[in-house]
Amino acid sequence: MFHRHHALAVLFALGACFVSMTYAADTAHDPVEFQWGVHIPLRDGVKLNATLYKPRDQKQPLPCVFTLTPYIAQSYHDRGMYFAAHGYVFLTVDVRGRGNSEGEFTPLLQEAKDGHDVVEWLATQPYCDGKVTMWGGSYAGYDQWATAKEFPPHLATIVPVASPKPGVDYPMQHNMFYAYDMQWLALVGGHTSQENIFGDSAFWSAQFRRWYEAHAPFKELDRYVGNPSPIFQTWISHPMQDAYWDSFSPTPEQYAKLALPILSICGQYDGDQPGALAYYRDDQQYGSATAKAKHYLIIGPWDHAGTRTPKADVGGLKFGQAALLDMNALHKSWYDWTLKGSAKPDFLKDKVAYYVTGEETWRYAPTLDAVTAQTQPWYLDSVAARANDVFAAGDLKLDEAASGKPDHYVYDPLDTGSAAWEQEESPNGLTDQRGVMMASGKALFYHSPMFMTDTDIAGFFKLSAWIALDQPDTDLAVYVFEVKPDGSSVFLASDALRARHRQSLRAAQRVKPGAIERYDFDHFTFVARRIGKGSRLRLAIGPVNSMYAEKNYNTGGVVAEESGKDARKVTITLYHDAAHPSALSMPIAAASSVVARK
Repeated sequence: MFHRHHALAVLFALGACFVSMTYAADTAHDPVEFQWGVHIPLRDGVKLNATLYKPRDQKQPLPCVFTLTPYIAQSYHDRGMYFAAHGYVFLTVDVRGRGNSEGEFTPLLQEAKDGHDVVEWLATQPYCDGKVTMWGGSYAGYDQWATAKEFPPHLATIVPVASPKPGVDYPMQHNMFYAYDMQWLALVGGHTSQENIFGDSAFWSAQFRRWYEAHAPFKELDRYVGNPSPIFQTWISHPMQDAYWDSFSPTPEQYAKLALPILSICGQYDGDQPGALAYYRDDQQYGSATAKAKHYLIIGPWDHAGTRTPKADVGGLKFGQAALLDMNALHKSWYDWTLKGSAKPDFLKDKVAYYVTGEETWRYAPTLDAVTAQTQPWYLDSVAARANDVFAAGDLKLDEAASGKPDHYVYDPLDTGSAAWEQEESPNGLTDQRGVMMASGKALFYHSPMFMTDTDIAGFFKLSAWIALDQPDTDLAVYVFEVKPDGSSVFLASDALRARHRQSLRAAQRVKPGAIERYDFDHFTFVARRIGKGSRLRLAIGPVNSMYAEKNYNTGGVVAEESGKDARKVTITLYHDAAHPSALSMPIAAASSVVARK
């Protein structure tokens, strides 16, 4: 999420004065002029602290790039040095209340107006030619969208990377909160950097396990980890998508007014992929034709950090050389095009670029929907109710099931048997099958026949399943894997659904026990992969029961307030017959719209 570097200057404070230190070296060997402690005034009088990087031989005003970060400005020293050495003025800016900036840090809420003010202040500086843009991913991707919705006149373009969308994928997804929320709030607690505490995964897994095995309410998690948090309590008081979460992001009317060139970047294995793609889809839905023509999207085979610094392997998968984009160079070429009138980046051969793992090639499409040529339905079926056994399993068939007894599993929210395995750190999360094997008997599994040829998929799986519960609520998770001929597997995509939100993420409706209803899982993560000849698909359907997730005890009450004393076992029954054709839709990849890059 962030990088650690040594500071290049020291701020000397004496009363209300400070001394700003810059390099004094030969330009040929030291092309960057560095200035520490730049103060940026905001409309309410608060001053943000920035570190300034300029080309040492700058003879005329240049476009300005800045990153607005809660992770302490020095984290992006390497980016500042790069862009200043390549013809841009770059500033790393601490958000209010973090680093050396004044004010109080209120996560996410403050960045829209503050970002606007930074843009407009920069546009008046003698080193700026009036064109301002932003750089950054994760939080610094989110605050680009937040800034853009305030329409600062001098914001010329944005490049939001791995951008979380509040209420969509952070601090909750599918209206389910994460235990990670408290880990992140510790990272950004106070003014100074807390990365050592944040990065101690053994510490955090132990805290979360203690809470999990105590069957304590989720609202008490902040107390369990020793950091009572009003922010956390505010978040969980909004347990579904509503006006509070909407206020963080552009409205349809604001999207319609946006006219910026935008380059969106996200990763197939990035937890913030849903947010980044939600922004993209909203802009495509509500934006003007002119604006949509200026919006490009790149989806690489990366995890969260890899969206800024791509790696050759993620979670046990290894990728080809083409996956290792030079992100600094890509950003520079985008800025050169949109701010300096240079040619469009050669990599952007069409509006959407996506990497197909297995094929190890980039493909292109004019829209995100166009990456999928067609969907292929695989109908769920089973013989003798064997779907609970991961080895026997049910079937995924191309023909609809004419009959068939329903499958079911029983979920006991007091079962904490997965905690020991979850506490282990595995570098191979995309290929590790231990979780699947441990779920045998506690979930449902369906396998397709072997693929007779290599089959390319790209886009979004969907699952429509006919389900009945014997309790008012529960949380359901679905996963799709490729199972290779040698028995190894690769995670492809997932989705989850809180039963009370089966009809809408904006409304809650308790389940009528025994009623058979269709549950549509239509928020799967994006995947693009070549499924090899001889491989099969595996569909797994089971409970959300993890020490890293808010626990639903199945009562239909306020989930964050439920505890072990409220726990109810629930039986989930899945139907697959002529009247209830449960089916998994697989996205078949379209051919690339242009010649792919090897």
